[in-house]
Amino acid sequence: MPRFFVHNINENDIFISGEDARHIGRSLRMKPGEKLTVCCCGVDYDCEISRITGDSVFLSLLEKHPCLAEPTVNVTLFQAVPKLDKLEFIIRKSVELGANRIVPVLTRRCVSRPREADFEKKLTRLNKIAGEAAMQSGRGIIPEVSNMISWSSITAEIAALDKCLMLYEGQGGKRFSEVDFSGTKNIGLIVGSEGGFDESEVNDAVSAGSERIWLGNRILRCETAPISALSILMFLTNNV
Repeated sequence: MPRFFVHNINENDIFISGEDARHIGRSLRMKPGEKLTVCCCGVDYDCEISRITGDSVFLSLLEKHPCLAEPTVNVTLFQAVPKLDKLEFIIRKSVELGANRIVPVLTRRCVSRPREADFEKKLTRLNKIAGEAAMQSGRGIIPEVSNMISWSSITAEIAALDKCLMLYEGQGGKRFSEVDFSGTKNIGLIVGSEGGFDESEVNDAVSAGSERIWLGNRILRCETAPISALSILMFLTNNV
């Protein structure tokens, strides 16, 4: 069934308005009696269309249930800012794989160094990409793409998590199979850009409580590493 997201829902008066409603009526050409799913806060509401107007679609609730596509862990991806096309790819695939939040981080070795004000202007598009990926992959929420933060802000972010993992190709890192995920709900994943991490940034992250993770002898591109790591993480936490 087609899926659409709303921020709030009244089970006795469910409707979709605006651009999504016009898409249902004009692009999909759906009619009263046809079924669709409305997603709100991780819950799927399976509905039947009762009436369609110019900019609203009114629905009757058939049943509701937790979205089966939502992981049991909340994963925040801290992605060092790569070139924009790579970031868009990372956002799309990370949402598909189950990331709960994507936080672009400006690190010392980032090749792309947008000003904060310029990056903020791109957020609408980046969050739209996240929404499209959430709809396509059957998610129950639309993961948030946050505004870009500086490396100095990441310490507080790490402290708020149950566990944080930093992908690092240097010596001393654990394999994913050596990480204990028992009892963890909120997990952070820190991934570098094209230039990797400065040694001082690695030390900062470790001092703040992050664990270094080694993905093997092959050096992965910055857009491949988060996809590989998220896939492994979801497997190890029984979310596949």
